[in-house]
Amino acid sequence: MKNVEVKDIQYVKETASFYEITIGVEYFRLRNENYYNSEKRYFKMRMNSDLNAITIIETKRESLFAVKNEFERSATKELIGEWLIKSNAFRKVLNDLIADKKMENLKTDENIIGTIRFLEKLLEITTEDILSAGVERSH
Repeated sequence: MKNVEVKDIQYVKETASFYEITIGVEYFRLRNENYYNSEKRYFKMRMNSDLNAITIIETKRESLFAVKNEFERSATKELIGEWLIKSNAFRKVLNDLIADKKMENLKTDENIIGTIRFLEKLLEITTEDILSAGVERSH
């Protein structure tokens, strides 16, 4: 892995409210046991407003899950759970976002407080949480 970024974070108030974060992962591609270039792909993680259910969402463009068969999709989900969420890069980008949100000093703004709770919850997710999460296509 070369880099992890957060492209977007939002709280959506629809019929069922949820928090959603778009994560970009830049990684090196491997061919014949040699690295030959890097590419960045995205996916979203969504949690309900109670922060007790997680869903992985494919992005419409530059998806980490794009053009994969079921085995590859399952392996990609496993990589997210076994590797990405445990990486220092993932943890750093979330901790930096938490610090930025806290600096906004809007402690009474429910959206800011909820977003901070969501980001903190993402730091606590486990491999099992990811492996048991559903994967949906973006609408």
